[in-house]
Amino acid sequence: MTTVNRTNRTEKLDLRLTPAAKQALVAAALADHRSVSEFVLDSALSRAQEMLAQRQHFGLDAVKWAEFLGALESGPRELPAVQALFAKPSPFEVPLQK
Repeated sequence: MTTVNRTNRTEKLDLRLTPAAKQALVAAALADHRSVSEFVLDSALSRAQEMLAQRQHFGLDAVKWAEFLGALESGPRELPAVQALFAKPSPFEVPLQK
C-alpha cells in the first residue's frame, strides 16, 4: 500500500463524480480509517504506479528477445526524403544581402 505524504501538498485536483461514486469512496475511506482525500490519493497513486510499471517493463521470449537485440544493434535505415531535406540549404543559412 502506498502511503500518502502529507507534507508539501501544494497542488489541487478537482473532479466531478456521481453521488453513488462519492458514497462508495466515503464508505471505503471510513472502512480504511482514512479521509476520503487520503484514500483517493493513495488509491490513484497506487494505480498510476502499476500502470507506469507496465509501460516500463516488458517480457519477451528468447526468439523475440533476439529479434529485439538485432533491431537495437542494426544501423539506422536510410530515409531518402530526410536525406533530401538535409541536402537543401536551410533558410537560416542563407547569407544576408547588404
